[in-house]
Amino acid sequence: MPELPEKGMVHRTSPYCVDETVERLEAALKSLGIPVLAKIDHSGGAAAMGMEMKPTKLLIFGNAKAGTPLMQAAPTTALDLPLKALVWEDGLGVAWVSYNTPQYLQERHGFPERLMANIAGIRVIVEEAVKA
Repeated sequence: MPELPEKGMVHRTSPYCVDETVERLEAALKSLGIPVLAKIDHSGGAAAMGMEMKPTKLLIFGNAKAGTPLMQAAPTTALDLPLKALVWEDGLGVAWVSYNTPQYLQERHGFPERLMANIAGIRVIVEEAVKA
């Protein structure tokens, strides 16, 4: 297992490849009625420039009902919302999902602790996606 920085991030291994993990994340989000707003294929972008990069994809997701109160309370929260999940492959071929913790976002932006519940579901979504 690689040494991964915590610094407000959670890193979970996935028993699936990057693409399947992304599909599972999308399915978990869809089942909860949470829209995927964007999917960025960083490794695909690298390949288009003639560069090699392990599979790396970023999902951006959320809804205004959950995120708007946080941004109203602390406008800089918009730097980190909508929520993001990074799905990437390490040097051993293991897929990972990384995301910012709600606690980190609350400490970084200073919105009221009671609003962390609006974004706390990211843990359950990721756990669903990576369960065997």
